Amino acid sequence: MVPQLIAVEVLPFKGLDPFFEILFLITFLIVVAMFFWTVVLFFRGIKSDRHMARQEEVNPELFEWVFLVPALNEEVTIADSVSRLEAIEVTRKRIVVINDGSDDRTAEILAERTDPDLYVVERKPPQARQGKAAALNYAFDEVTERFKLDPATTIFCIVDADGRINPESLPHVAKHFVDSEVGGVQTLVRIYNRHRILTWFQDIEFSIYGHLFQAGRNKWGTAGMGGNGQYNRMSALQSIDDRDPGPSEEAIVEKDPELEVAIEPASRGPWRDRLTEDQDLGLRLMIAGWKCRHDNHATVEQQGVPGLRRLFRQRTRWSQGNLQAMGLIDDMVTSKVHLPARFEQVVYLLMPVWQMIVGASLIASIYLWLFEDVGFVTNLDQWWWIYFLYILGFGGTVMGAIAAKIGDRNKILGIIKGILTGQVYAFYTWLLWPVLLRSSVRQVIGRGTWAKTSREQIDPPEDTPEPAS
Repeated sequence: MVPQLIAVEVLPFKGLDPFFEILFLITFLIVVAMFFWTVVLFFRGIKSDRHMARQEEVNPELFEWVFLVPALNEEVTIADSVSRLEAIEVTRKRIVVINDGSDDRTAEILAERTDPDLYVVERKPPQARQGKAAALNYAFDEVTERFKLDPATTIFCIVDADGRINPESLPHVAKHFVDSEVGGVQTLVRIYNRHRILTWFQDIEFSIYGHLFQAGRNKWGTAGMGGNGQYNRMSALQSIDDRDPGPSEEAIVEKDPELEVAIEPASRGPWRDRLTEDQDLGLRLMIAGWKCRHDNHATVEQQGVPGLRRLFRQRTRWSQGNLQAMGLIDDMVTSKVHLPARFEQVVYLLMPVWQMIVGASLIASIYLWLFEDVGFVTNLDQWWWIYFLYILGFGGTVMGAIAAKIGDRNKILGIIKGILTGQVYAFYTWLLWPVLLRSSVRQVIGRGTWAKTSREQIDPPEDTPEPAS
């Protein structure tokens, strides 16, 4: 996306200082490689979606479903989320809400519910509020000890407290779990309050990620886990439960106007204390030999973040989680994952490095333009170069947008919408680039706390369905 701003005559960027020549050449190679990588994922993703659409539905009654809902001060959305889980029509189902030391009306709202499938796990201070991983591990232990479950056919699903699981999702998810080697399935995330420009961008972002980067990895079995709408086989979770107590240092709570949650380093169980514990879990499943899939026909909706400040805070946490995930590169390199998929995963784990280089190139381009009088195009013969760089810079986002829209009933209209959306979405991706700087600083100085994203009042409240009879 950056090289279109770089002023050069021909490769390899002759006429500039050696530092800039090397920087721009490396950036150019990164962008070219990413473009062709995106092309491969684009066609693989379309093929995967069509393959899954042709497969017959699998009866979800073959499995037992356990929905884990971490809840910390979720009075605004918890009733809506639980009601939608209660409306899912499947015989063997348990809804497990982890009330993680809430001091609002969360416990009161849950106490009013009478569904026999609902099981509330109460965590009290000082054990409570030790992070999402700690809450999930605690609930996993409670459920597996209290109920008699078959690890091979029991599926745990993570649902955020604002999550709205599509009731038609389970037959699609079950298609994947009939393969005994599949340990995890991530479903497509949508934003239900996408009526604002910023939340609309987030909905496009999740759609592009699901239809392009996730579906494109399905055949390899290396789709990532994303937390909300994430399904995992119980035996797979048990296989990565190393019970590592971790370091003993105390977490430091960052001062912030939002509700703060300190990450407890000593959480034990399948989930580890990471800022993106879902991504970490998915990678360890792959390393352990399990396949991880993605399904775009099964969906979960969640609230988007309407404010830019809160969005930056949320994405800083995600970005820092990506930096933490780089610690698994060695394990991925030595794993038994199929070699091309293993290489692709390592390259993807290094994405923060590539993004930092491309961002540095943008800053250098602006500097040369403002202070060194380096023009963008010096004669008309160079316009072909601008077109070429445009394809490299915007082609990936356009392909992602097309992949997200190609499923529309009118495919031609979907492609046109994808092309137009991709132009605007490319600038949104640059809007979020500064979070990489902040997350890198936080990682270097060892700050591992995160601010819980506040919820917006659900509108309209009557949208909540009645439980299935």
